[in-house]
Amino acid sequence: MTKEKMQPKVQTIWWEESPEPTICMLDQSLLPHQVVYLRHTHEQQVADAIKALKVRGAPVIGITAAFGIALAFSRLFRVQAESLSTTDIQKHLVTVCELFCHTRPTAVNLFAAVEHMQHCAKTVLREQGSLQYLAQKLYHEAQSMADEDFDACLKMGAYGVDLIADGDILLTHCNAGTLATVGWGTGLAPIYAAHRAGKRIHIFVDETRPVLQGARLTAWELQQEGIPLTLITDNMAGHFMRHGGIKAVFVGADRITCNGDVANKIGTYSLAVLAHAHHIPFYVVAPRSTIDLSLPSGEHIPIEQRDPREVTFIHDQHIAPVGVKAANPAFDVTPHMYVSAIITDMGIARPPYSTTLHSLYKANKSVKM
Repeated sequence: MTKEKMQPKVQTIWWEESPEPTICMLDQSLLPHQVVYLRHTHEQQVADAIKALKVRGAPVIGITAAFGIALAFSRLFRVQAESLSTTDIQKHLVTVCELFCHTRPTAVNLFAAVEHMQHCAKTVLREQGSLQYLAQKLYHEAQSMADEDFDACLKMGAYGVDLIADGDILLTHCNAGTLATVGWGTGLAPIYAAHRAGKRIHIFVDETRPVLQGARLTAWELQQEGIPLTLITDNMAGHFMRHGGIKAVFVGADRITCNGDVANKIGTYSLAVLAHAHHIPFYVVAPRSTIDLSLPSGEHIPIEQRDPREVTFIHDQHIAPVGVKAANPAFDVTPHMYVSAIITDMGIARPPYSTTLHSLYKANKSVKM
């Protein structure tokens, strides 16, 4: 099957060159009611889109940042041509990289992508490459990262599909599908692979408060692919684990530490504990770019604190008493003891993760540490 035939029906982000370099992206904040594609020609617009959750999901956030950095230098070349000194270009590089690093703090993919693009730019500048060559090189690096993410999604699906049996009822949380990547997703990749293989499956989808990524995004994209689903509120998960025949839980991740602790959308920890209590396998699916071997445990992962208004409002409708205080951590950390397996594009890791995750990296020597 060709790569074109394997493309999902939903496209999250891509680059267009004409009439000027442009980053095109699906505005996920408007789904499912409106399908709107944004066209950004300035890196500030791209950074703002990440902050505002117009594009979200750890893998695609990293790719968006990479494209944003490439866009910054394509725009710089068009505006300044070759009049800038190497020192000026280096200063611009620092400014642009800081712009994207300050968008969202938890997903490691973002920082890995920025670091990779920064290293690429510094290499070109050391070799006295022109500004035009630098812009072209950064674009090709960003596109290469997008292509690698697409391939990683296929591999994660292929590794994880054997964990799903014909007739299984599964549960997922937040959105870890095509909208979170440039391919078939992370947590949903094995589900898509099972569906394409002809397995009869049914998916329970957590709504995922406070901004409803499950209800708005996962339900929508599964519907696009014709996969049967049932939407539930977050606090129904335990009930359906006990009475609904759920066989496994599949989620994505924003950062995984070397001991197997997992940062993911708030509510994931609760699901993991519930799954453990009901003897249901809890699977985390994430590419190598989400694994952060520099951190010993989840206690070291920075947790993004978002605007409390996301809790007290739904869109522009106030749902809480005026003046009430609200907490809004965007993520929680699931301890590795509750994780049955981590499905990556390098293979499946099982406990003890401090050994198996390192072994996967060692077996894939081309991986950039």
